[in-house]
Amino acid sequence: MPQMTPEQQQEMQEKLKKMSPEELAEFQKQQCIFCQIIAGKIPSKKIYEDKLCLAVLDINPAAKGHVLVLPKEHFSIMPQMPDKILSHLFVVSKYLSQAMLRSLGTEGTNLFVANGLVAGQNAQHFMLHLIPRKSGDELLHFEEKLIDQKMQLQVKTVLQDKLNQLLGVNKEVLEVQKELPVEEKEKSAEPEAVAEEQPEEVEEEKPTKKTKPGAKKKSTKKTTKKKEDDDEGASLDDIANLFK
Repeated sequence: MPQMTPEQQQEMQEKLKKMSPEELAEFQKQQCIFCQIIAGKIPSKKIYEDKLCLAVLDINPAAKGHVLVLPKEHFSIMPQMPDKILSHLFVVSKYLSQAMLRSLGTEGTNLFVANGLVAGQNAQHFMLHLIPRKSGDELLHFEEKLIDQKMQLQVKTVLQDKLNQLLGVNKEVLEVQKELPVEEKEKSAEPEAVAEEQPEEVEEEKPTKKTKPGAKKKSTKKTTKKKEDDDEGASLDDIANLFK
């Protein structure tokens, strides 16, 4: 509303507040230049069209062959779009990108989305920018800006919490699932280590018991009895004495 006076802008805002969602959507379509392009009221150079989207050449291209992929239904920003339509736009962009690489002799493409005013979105209609690229064109050239590790962790935490909330994912369950493979590996490794150590410990304990005087006498008696039993055969009395 830059051409309106402050009084007119305030009056328009009050009018918009009183509109129903259906009336507001219809009003946005009437004011949207891209909805008029889709309806054929404003001429454009069409590249592709189906029942869900339209692809046209940008009137102010960043490079030769710059294409705008527009949903036919009016959506201001990406979160308003159903997943079906959004995924369809990306599929169409994929095939348009392949066509650019073959026909225009480009070396690559950029798929750019300006979602929101601060992100550079100047139109009221959501769209995908498909820009052909060649080496040395210096388009979208940004200076490298490194973010310190503390800031990276803060951004990661905020995004993860909000994303889990939107997807309905429990953070505690997610953390347990991430830790499970590590714990299973540790548990599977522990029994093997114990199993290898146990025979050594048992073999070491036997000679220590034999070093005791009392244990030596008992062990010699048992071994002599076993030898006699093996050589001459044990009597019933000998067998009974073993259980005393």
